[in-house]
Amino acid sequence: MRFNPKARLDTSRVSDGGRGSGGGGGMRMPIPGGTRAGGGVGVLIIVVLFFIVSQCAGGGGGLPSPGGIDPQSSGSDASRMDDSARYDNCKTGADANSDEDCARVAVENSLYNFWSQQFDSGFTPATLRTFSGAVDTGCGQASSQVGPFYCPNDQKIYLDTTFFDDVLEGQLGGKGGDFVEPYVIGHEYGHHIQNLMGTMSKVKTQQGPESDAVRLELQADCYAGLWTKAATGTTDQDGVAIFDGLDEADISEALDAAKTVGDDRIQQQAGQRVDPEGWTHGSSEERMRWFMKGYQDGTIESCDTFSASSL
Repeated sequence: MRFNPKARLDTSRVSDGGRGSGGGGGMRMPIPGGTRAGGGVGVLIIVVLFFIVSQCAGGGGGLPSPGGIDPQSSGSDASRMDDSARYDNCKTGADANSDEDCARVAVENSLYNFWSQQFDSGFTPATLRTFSGAVDTGCGQASSQVGPFYCPNDQKIYLDTTFFDDVLEGQLGGKGGDFVEPYVIGHEYGHHIQNLMGTMSKVKTQQGPESDAVRLELQADCYAGLWTKAATGTTDQDGVAIFDGLDEADISEALDAAKTVGDDRIQQQAGQRVDPEGWTHGSSEERMRWFMKGYQDGTIESCDTFSASSL
């Protein structure tokens, strides 16, 4: 993954809350299928990656509330938090090539450019907020143990960047790579698109291999693949290409990340038997396949998991 050194970066939709306080210990989201005594306490904090906060889904069923979110504080407004200076030096694609924080800005800029073109008018972009430890959101207070997530109430993607080394690679055994985080952010941005399109209201069944929750997550994977396919054609505000290029290694890294966070794999890592009835996100194979469907077919219509007869 390389960025165009001449591209100008826009940091207006990316912010950092520094290190949060409160929330802290004990706020955890259960692994799919529950946990067993002696099954490995460390795996508890793996959580269900890319979870949509249930209390914010607005209308309809929604997903069960994660343990890392306090719904009682759902009136919080993260925009009031003081912003750190983390992204102040992110000016160009050259900065993105040398600094992972600036690379995050470039990815957000690309996602914004791509998705804004899919709407005839009235597109409202998601914003991205990084934090450490804990953060107040429009969906309540969350700890870093929740993993990356999107909050529909404030239309923000929240990301503790230590997640990738500590959990995705460290505990789940993913291979890592520089396109893992873009895949994750692309998936979460996909949830924002679902929010704008009203797809979240379709979520009635919350668990199971053919559940609405699984269909929602696989569609977000497909949207991530859709953006990945188009990423090299995205531009900055002056029409300058943001990416110099992506290669097969980048796609392989995204697929490995998708495999790593499959429900069946997480259950196995927790020392449990594979139980599809406890799935909320889909199997490793499904997550990889739907990412590739978006990447290969390149249309929003191809990502209609809710009409698919099987996943």
